[in-house]
Amino acid sequence: MYALISAFALLAPTAETPPPPDVIVVAAADMVPALRPWFAHRQAQGHTLGLLPNTLSKEEIRASIRESAASGRLTHVVLVGDAAADRNDDAAARARVVPTHLEKARVNVLFGGPEPEIAGDNYYADLDDDDAPDLAIGRLPVDTPEELSQLVEKIIAFENSHDDGAWRQRINLIAGVGGFSPLIDSVLEMSTRKFLCEGIPTAYTTNMTYGSWRSPYCPDPRKFHAATVERLNEGSLFWVYIGHGQKSALDRVQVPGNHYHILGQEDVAECRCTTGQPIAIFLACYTGAYDQPDDCLAEAFVRHPRGPVAALAGSRVTMPYAMAVLGTGMMDEYFQKKRATLGEVVMHAKRRMMEDDKESANRALLDAIAAVISPKKELLAAERREHLYLFNLLGDPLLRLKHSEEVQVASPTAADAGQEIEVAVQAPFAGKCRVELICRRDQLKFEAPQRELYLNAEDVLAEFQATYAAANDRTWTTQESHVPAGEFRTRVEVPAECRGFCHVRVTMSSGERYALGASNLFVHAVKQVAAE
Repeated sequence: MYALISAFALLAPTAETPPPPDVIVVAAADMVPALRPWFAHRQAQGHTLGLLPNTLSKEEIRASIRESAASGRLTHVVLVGDAAADRNDDAAARARVVPTHLEKARVNVLFGGPEPEIAGDNYYADLDDDDAPDLAIGRLPVDTPEELSQLVEKIIAFENSHDDGAWRQRINLIAGVGGFSPLIDSVLEMSTRKFLCEGIPTAYTTNMTYGSWRSPYCPDPRKFHAATVERLNEGSLFWVYIGHGQKSALDRVQVPGNHYHILGQEDVAECRCTTGQPIAIFLACYTGAYDQPDDCLAEAFVRHPRGPVAALAGSRVTMPYAMAVLGTGMMDEYFQKKRATLGEVVMHAKRRMMEDDKESANRALLDAIAAVISPKKELLAAERREHLYLFNLLGDPLLRLKHSEEVQVASPTAADAGQEIEVAVQAPFAGKCRVELICRRDQLKFEAPQRELYLNAEDVLAEFQATYAAANDRTWTTQESHVPAGEFRTRVEVPAECRGFCHVRVTMSSGERYALGASNLFVHAVKQVAAE
């Protein structure tokens, strides 16, 4: 319908007719120069790119995408530009807008959503009018060519990085308190703990920062914001926020008599992540309201040169059940299915939302919980469908994801505290090797304090900080060495104070390669013998 401009012609004019594109880019003409490094990067990876002008209507863009998809080669769509006019009424910024779709809201309005329509780029990715995406899609939410150049540089640097540091196996979770009801909040906490244990492989490190002052995972509430930013800046594979949100800020930490800031747009200047810029996932309302006149929280952080490399966020009021289904699906698509690109992770997780996912025990649990506690049990499928539009990828859907290789680890299934165990490791390559004994991530190495009363006293709040650090320290012992490829054996000390469900975790790296593995171990506590 509308002729695609070949990105081949933009870089190196040739008489050859390129094959049909597997990637369509929609962008304004003055954004194209800033995209040239990205075009070259993707074409070097074997992609064929087609370019559509942003001056087309959303219906014309969709028709062109569907026409191109008829070739059977199209897999990804990249929208370059914001979806709303610049807040300063800048005509040049308005000319760079790529239109989005507004889907009629049917379920979230029953849960307090005031807007009758939901902004969703899923409209372009659905080829057969069943709402489920058939293409991986994402939006680079920039207003100017300068912002686009910075984002392109960040994307390419992320993919070219050979840094095999600890960030590659780290997932940082920030959680607010649900505040729905004591029953629903307790069920959500229980299911979250279960997903942390079962949804994320044992070999990965998880850090939790939780906004309930009764929890051992709550730092000094006055320093909750600092802890949130630190978790962002230390680098991680995924940085996940779960809780309430607004267009420009996350929820606040509530304590008796006071409340404290978590994160807002004014904090974007604090981004200092130079290694391991994470993929941010905001399982919250409004944090991805990219179609509004003012930038949303997710846009602001993705645009920052030292912020997250991409973000997935909700554009309107979101709901706990469907968000949990989406989050569970994304974990499985990355960790188990090992999808090649971020866009594919999101696309397949969304498709699974609308399927009867018999593979996932966690999905079965979520469905069972929702059937009991949801005020609109008859609308669960409709709620999941609405979240296909509510959640949008602000970032490059072609972002290549690096997956760890596997280390085979064999250890005893049980041991007594105070003894040594032998661990056999099958190393896939020669390199640096770290062997750790860690407690299971739903366990603590210490007896957590019972907080019945909140006291605003320095010594009490210092205890919060110390407990928070200890709760996120799951390592009993660690040893490092350089090992050859193949099998090797080592002995690991089980400390006398160790007890309960544990893992032997092995991490290997060699510059361009890294590998992870773990085995389960139950440690019997040392029996106390009474003195005669």
